[in-house]
Amino acid sequence: MSTLQQVLQGKILILTVCAAGIGGTFQYGYNLTIINAPTTFIQTFINKTWLDRTGTALERKMITLVWSFIVSVYPLGGLIGAIIAGPMAVKMGRKKSLLLNNVFVALAALLAGFSRVAKSFEMILLSRFFAGINSGVAMNIQPMYLGESAPKELRGAVALTSASFTALGLVLGQVAGLREILGAEESWPVLLASNIVPGLVQLVLLPWAPESPRYLLIDQGDKELCICALQQLRGNRDLSSEMKEILAEQAALQGQVAKAPWELFGNPAVRWQLITIVVLSSAMQLCGNDSMYFYASYVFQEAGIPYDKIQYSVIGTGSCELIMSMTCNLLIEYVGRRVLLIGGYSLMAVWAILFMVALSLQDQLSWMPYLSMASIFAYILSFGIGPAGVTGIIPTEIFDQVTRPAAYTINGSLLWINLFLVGLAFPFVVESLGHYCYLPFFTVCVCTALYACFFLPETKGKSFLEISEEFIKRNFRAQGCENAWVNSEEIKSTML
Repeated sequence: MSTLQQVLQGKILILTVCAAGIGGTFQYGYNLTIINAPTTFIQTFINKTWLDRTGTALERKMITLVWSFIVSVYPLGGLIGAIIAGPMAVKMGRKKSLLLNNVFVALAALLAGFSRVAKSFEMILLSRFFAGINSGVAMNIQPMYLGESAPKELRGAVALTSASFTALGLVLGQVAGLREILGAEESWPVLLASNIVPGLVQLVLLPWAPESPRYLLIDQGDKELCICALQQLRGNRDLSSEMKEILAEQAALQGQVAKAPWELFGNPAVRWQLITIVVLSSAMQLCGNDSMYFYASYVFQEAGIPYDKIQYSVIGTGSCELIMSMTCNLLIEYVGRRVLLIGGYSLMAVWAILFMVALSLQDQLSWMPYLSMASIFAYILSFGIGPAGVTGIIPTEIFDQVTRPAAYTINGSLLWINLFLVGLAFPFVVESLGHYCYLPFFTVCVCTALYACFFLPETKGKSFLEISEEFIKRNFRAQGCENAWVNSEEIKSTML
């Protein structure tokens, strides 16, 4: 093997991570923040469009209603994307699904980019819907693809890059929305259409990456392509032990087909796995991290930061999440998944208390706004420690090949439903609880930390078979393992 070939093979895994990420979870973060800067301009456009059509201006509450539809249709699209992601991953494979997913972002960019020329705010509504579908598909398939493609000793770090790309998208979306870049009134259609750029980058890079080796062997039954993909991803390292493990899983799942999401709810063999993803995926949105971005501008203004400088301060919140998620890429294979989850949610509970205290005393003590600012940054940093990234990789590790796509469908659906519910309910929570509006989020953080502490097994450095065996013992504790997925003796005796 030539030196050049060895160098290229050693970099294929990095290429796979970057190609999947830039057109994957990056799009979720980016599309989440680019809509914030042009809020006023789009509302003005809605009113002007209606005035040109009918000769009468819209009432303020109607403009707000249309705007709320534009905002809320994004998580609705995300929910649709999460639902179709599982069948796409099974029928077309992980890599082809990510490539095809760029059709949705292309439609979104075209609709948003030409909406002002066409004098149609409905095109913005459709654009956000298609952008949501793109994000919903990517958030499910990217961690699945990376988790199946990485060696077990790097699986957590590789899959956790999904969170890093989300945070990078958040930050770059905030930067692109600056008035000096694309956040001015004349350029908001270009800002909303700029999500086509990462999609094009993925279309150029991802075809050079291999398909998931596990998908090729277990789902497609193609051993030669599986070996070829592993050689691309691992370079010249010994593949015998990894091939034995994949072949053992293939033998254990012989004759089984990919499960539908509703089949998981009646399957006792995945009872605790299902409970785990329901708890963790719900907590990720119900923990209040996104609501901290809602409060950021108000708190920064109370701290005395000039209005025209607040946009730069808000970028610091997204940067916190990016820095911490990248740090966790280095830590996850040393400290494990449980520690990061428990630590992240526990710290968030502490900062939630401090934040509520600071808000309640903001009028009495002049330095309290600074404590509020510190609490916002600390809360977002703590979210980045574990919940932001570990939540996305857990379904890859605790479900087998035939249940994994369905698990991600459930996981992603809960993420988007809860994102919508929090966005809908949070203003009413603020109105009802005032300065103590973070009490529900505090409760979620404490309960999730306790669940991870007492019920979530550590998956660091374990093969998919070892993780499955651990859950088998938990699911069939009362009646033994007669109905289990496969027992350890059968695995050891499988002919390879």
